[in-house]
Amino acid sequence: MSLVIEAESPPLRMSEGGVVRVGGTRVSLDSIIIAFQQGDSPESIAEQFPAVPLADVFAVVSYYLRHRAEVEAYLVEREQAEEAVRKKCAERFPQEGLREKLLARRNSQSQS
Repeated sequence: MSLVIEAESPPLRMSEGGVVRVGGTRVSLDSIIIAFQQGDSPESIAEQFPAVPLADVFAVVSYYLRHRAEVEAYLVEREQAEEAVRKKCAERFPQEGLREKLLARRNSQSQS
């Protein structure tokens, strides 16, 4: 018997929204890498994300370790995009006085 060694692509795909996902799941590359950066083992990460097989977690971590600069740049872009969305939401839906408005609405409804 002979061992056939062949290169495999990492189980990563780009979703329609521009988010890199792991395999056929909705788990993002960000989620796996952030957990790994926080010191979680691949086994622990696979437990956190049951939809992702352990082999895929190892493949994603391996891809990250081999392409660290590119993945880090992607993570920074994602964080900047998320921050822009947070700012836009904060401008559109200001939080100042929200509690008071909600309490006033509740009081007016209870008096009716």
